[in-house]
Amino acid sequence: MALSKEIGIDLGTANILIYRKGEGIVVNEPSVVTINTETNRAVAVGEEAREMLGKTPGKLQAIRPLKDGVIADFQITEILLTHFINKLNLKGLFSRPTILICCPSNITSIEKSAIQDVALRCGAKKVYIEEEPKVAAIGAGLDISKPTGNMVVDIGGGTTDIAVLSLGDIVTSQSLKTAGDKMDSALVAYVKDKYKLLIGDSTAEQIKKEIGCACDADPSVKFDVRGRDMVTGLPKTIQMSEDETEDALHELCETILESAKQVLEQTPPELAADIVNKGVFLTGGGAQLHGLDKFMEQGLKVPVFVAENPLDCVADGCGVMLENTDYLQ
Repeated sequence: MALSKEIGIDLGTANILIYRKGEGIVVNEPSVVTINTETNRAVAVGEEAREMLGKTPGKLQAIRPLKDGVIADFQITEILLTHFINKLNLKGLFSRPTILICCPSNITSIEKSAIQDVALRCGAKKVYIEEEPKVAAIGAGLDISKPTGNMVVDIGGGTTDIAVLSLGDIVTSQSLKTAGDKMDSALVAYVKDKYKLLIGDSTAEQIKKEIGCACDADPSVKFDVRGRDMVTGLPKTIQMSEDETEDALHELCETILESAKQVLEQTPPELAADIVNKGVFLTGGGAQLHGLDKFMEQGLKVPVFVAENPLDCVADGCGVMLENTDYLQ
């Protein structure tokens, strides 16, 4: 029996998912840590901490340590990782886990080594770093080892990674900071402008999940939005319809579409021809935005599909890579 323990981590801006070899996804929680600013100790991590976002009293602070797909706060990221790695009980007497971590495709070597340091400090024996769109493609069930073109648009919380892959690696790619969080901010701004109502990010996220739409919205689908009236300063409820979210999110969807076009324009013609046949795959939480596949399809003029479990693609891809170690050079 091997003593080595292998895990794959999708360290996302919004969620952290951990895949354990032989077991599947064992952790799927928000990347949020609540700390007590007086003692500097973590009070809550994950789901429990997310519920506190925007609702904490003075000395408690709910922090999302990853911004735009990269680590913005190392101490907190370490608390986050250590918490979940300890929870999995991986550290044996003689064995330390091998960890595969996924990061956006355009991060610098400094940011890469920083992620590596954090993982080593959490007790890893060996750390592999892989690029998210590649892992997401594998998780979406695409066979990227063959000499054919595959295109993935991975829309996470902090970053959208767009890549064309062939022969097991990225041929052309772009990473942009227009993703789920920016969609929430756009909804916050829209409601503030149109209704003079202040809402928080969590409320905006709820709107996005319930009635968020990228194309062919149905104006009869409504959702109650509660917030604070800017005029009276008192709580107030308004009704928002699906077509309003389409207005609010239109610009961001356009940005993602434009980047996808640019990636296609830089792709060698033979690979581009494959993509016309096979289509483009959407992964990540943003792929669940209603009508986004249709919107992208109209703009790119190639078929667009949403992966089966878009939220888990990167973690599932980590799993495939851990099971077949030839993926890890």
